[in-house]
Formats: sequence, C-alpha cells, structure tokens
Amino acid sequence: MPEGLVTLFLAGDVMLGRGVDQILPHPGDPALREGYVHDARDYVALAEAANGPVPRPVAPSWPWGEALPVLERAAPDVRVINLETAVTRDGDFAPGKGVHYRMHPANLPALAVARPDVCVLANNHVLDFGPPGLAETLDSLAAAGLRGAGAGRDEAEAWRPATVPLRSGGRVLVFSFGMPSSGIPHSWAADAERSGVALVAAPTEGAAAEFADRLRQSGRPDDIVVASVHWGSNWGYGVSRAEVRFAHALVDAGVSVVHGHSSHHPRPLEVYRDRLVLYGCGDLVDDYEGIGGYERYRDDLRLLYLASLEPGTGRLTGLRMVPLQARRMRLEHASAEDTAWLRATLDRCSRALGTRVEDADDGTLTVRALR
Repeated sequence: MPEGLVTLFLAGDVMLGRGVDQILPHPGDPALREGYVHDARDYVALAEAANGPVPRPVAPSWPWGEALPVLERAAPDVRVINLETAVTRDGDFAPGKGVHYRMHPANLPALAVARPDVCVLANNHVLDFGPPGLAETLDSLAAAGLRGAGAGRDEAEAWRPATVPLRSGGRVLVFSFGMPSSGIPHSWAADAERSGVALVAAPTEGAAAEFADRLRQSGRPDDIVVASVHWGSNWGYGVSRAEVRFAHALVDAGVSVVHGHSSHHPRPLEVYRDRLVLYGCGDLVDDYEGIGGYERYRDDLRLLYLASLEPGTGRLTGLRMVPLQARRMRLEHASAEDTAWLRATLDRCSRALGTRVEDADDGTLTVRALR
C-alpha cells in the first residue's frame, strides 16, 4: 500500500454463526427457531445444492478463502469488521426475533485468522441469546485478545470507542453504534444499569450533535476516526436524505470514515469533503448461499474495502474494492463479468451522491468524486 498513508480494511457483516459454525471444528447446537428452517445444518445443504460439496470440518481459514491472501498482500494498518453473531453456547433464544445467530466460542480461531483489530458489535444479532449471550460474547472476545466496540455491560462501555495505535504514531478511534432501521430492538439499548448496544434512535441532527459531543470528549485533533454504523434495510440501493445528512454531519464533526453496514449487498458510496462514506458494505462472510428470493441484488458478490487515508487529517487518498464471490461457503475471486456488473451497479446508484465507481488496473474497483 502507499507509503506514509494509513490503510484501513473495512468489512461489512461477518457472520460466522449458524451454518458456518456447523462446518467449523467445534459446531454448536444446530437448533433454530426460524419459520422454515429448524436446523443450522440445512443452510450447509442449501449451499451444497447450489455449488457443490462443502468439506467438514474445515480449517478456520476456509470461510475467508481468497480474502486472506488479499489482506496479506495489502497489509492494512487497521482491520475493522462488523461481527454479526453472538459468540455463545447459550440456548435461550431472544424472544420476538425470527432469526438468531450464534457461533461456538471454540470456533473463534475462524475470526482471529483474519486478524481484526476491531470487531464492531452494535448490530441486530449480538443479543440474539439475551444478556447472558452478550456477556459470553464479550468475555470470549476478550479472552481471544480481540477488541470489541459498540456493546457492553452498560452504556459507558457500549459507547466507548476502540483505540488502535498506529506503528507510525497516532491512533485510529472506532466508534460503533446502530439504529432500529437495521432491526435492532429499542430494548437492546444499553443504559446505566443494563447491558446492550450503543443505539441511536434515528439519523437526526440531534443524534449527530450528541455524537459530536462524544467525539470531543474522546478524540484528539490528529485521530483517524471511524464511525461504524449498523443501519438501513437488508435490500435495496436507496439512501434516504436523512441518512445522507447524518453522514455529512458526522464528517463535519471530525469523522474520517463512515463505515455503514446491515444491507446484504453493497450499497452506494460517497466521497464527501475528501472523506469516505460507505452507506452499506454488504455481507462478507455468511451462510446465505443458495437462498432464493433476492437474486437480482447478487448477494453472492462481496467487496473487501481497502481505504488509504492521509495521517493526521483522515483525508481519503485512495480506495480499492476487491470483488469476491461466495461459493461452497468460501470466498473466491469474482469473475471479470461479475466485477463489471458490480462496477456498473455501484456506479449507477452512487452518481446521485457525486461519486463514480471505476475499474482499476489490477482488476479491483475504485472511486472518483465528481465534486
């Protein structure tokens, strides 16, 4: 990566539970309480019906596939993922939810192999097994030496940013919070006496001002600040005016990168005041292979985001997006044809935000601001 710059690896949803958990060396209880699927192993069968046999057990590196060599070559300074599952053996399903994700704590090597510096947790699945499941998730991550942000035993812990020191000096601060628009129940919000997630009720001017206050209390002028936001619907390319205004207000408050996620496929992106706004990164690792109904969004295609920033200012100097495809519950390089489809789709939906998505010389995608 360019010398003297700070490179961030930013990932959307990393869901190592349910079907993925079942192919790893220590599968947990496969019982589910979904409308149509009652055993997590059925998701493995769906993937196999679509693309062929999946070996069992697989090595911890299997779900990441070709993403790991890409990361090894890129050598990002900081790696940030949205961990979209509880890490727990608990069997008590949170009521009122149609889908619950959990991975066995003994399978955490399948997370650690990607060497994340921060696992953001303010999402709509981290409390799928209630406060006990959240407590085990936090303890399991800490025991594995993995930083979390966005969930905690009280409000102060949930809102505390993860701090990642840089080898060159300076640091990256990662704030994680979510919104009900992504499916997070209001009752999951952490408070002074209750564990939970950092929750923002809506993308309003007041919420942005409250975040600005938190940043002033925690940040330093030369920090690179990532605001990792779990928001929006699972499907579709539309970004509301309120979301755009909120993202701009975060940048105006000093945020270097808005790292949005929740959608199952990549959504529009923007360069605002030379800062990167990802409205939805899409999924990276999951067990959704072979599930029908939303084929037009091509949720089998995934993007690995590598953003290069100017130290001290957080100004975006370059973005590489590496196209990947999920096959046999493993990430492979996407074909030239699929890469072209991704480029055209993201370019079309990002134009209204003054951003073009273009081909790079190495087969990846990049962005260019029009204003």
